[in-house]
Amino acid sequence: MKIREIFNKKTVFSFEIFPPKKTSSIQTIYNTLEELKGLSPDFISVTFSAGGSGNGGLACEIASKIKDEYGITPMIHLPCINYTKEEITSTIEEIKSRGIENILALRGDKNPDIEPKNDFSHASDLISFIKEKGDFDIAGACYPECHFEAESMVEDIRNLKIKVEAGADHLISQLFFDNEAFFKFREMAEIAGINVPIEAGIMPVVNKNQIERMVTMCGASLPNKFVKMMQKYENNPQALRDAGIAYAVNQIVDLVASGVDGIHLYTMNNAYVARKISEAVSGVIGAEREA
Repeated sequence: MKIREIFNKKTVFSFEIFPPKKTSSIQTIYNTLEELKGLSPDFISVTFSAGGSGNGGLACEIASKIKDEYGITPMIHLPCINYTKEEITSTIEEIKSRGIENILALRGDKNPDIEPKNDFSHASDLISFIKEKGDFDIAGACYPECHFEAESMVEDIRNLKIKVEAGADHLISQLFFDNEAFFKFREMAEIAGINVPIEAGIMPVVNKNQIERMVTMCGASLPNKFVKMMQKYENNPQALRDAGIAYAVNQIVDLVASGVDGIHLYTMNNAYVARKISEAVSGVIGAEREA
């Protein structure tokens, strides 16, 4: 199923997972999927190496299993900055051969140790390229608090519109902890004429190292109530985990009540956390779907 069709029917609820490290068994992710499948997400996205490390085949294998063995719609991430047109074409052909219809088109993070290829400079270039290769559902990424390389939010929204005009069917946001930032971004996107569905990316924070790492990477701002939570429970792992789950649940309830198109949960391959959040919001999202 193409994901764009799901947005026409309901508030979408989806998960992101990532392949295991080369030092870990692939069975670890299948164990996670065994637990996630019972939560009935609308789709599961699978990340793909942005740094040219070559885990694309593994990502395709996992996405195939999500579809064929778990009966869940998969989406595969496809970064482009460190790949040639020939390499991207080969990956698209493999995706197509496995019956996968959904791609998240990304520029990918720049790796200081790898010289970027020159075939794709922006995600919009990749989106146009994918459109030429087959009838895929194409998602794009967006940044509620501005991409760190953009000079301003206005420039970032302008670039986002180029991405949508290139053929992105819907968007998935970078993680954020302040819903007001998302609402402001959504309003700016609407004013700019961006009218595709936008899923809100939510990452439950369950340990201090995770939040420090993610904020450094994506630049998400931290509301005062979030900082207080971190400070109070940073030395109590179980309490911080439970507080992080509760914070994510409150974010989701507020977003759904405000008419969000969907929620994309960054699971970090943590089935326990994904299950707790899914159980807590199932009635809220279910009620919204029936409205």
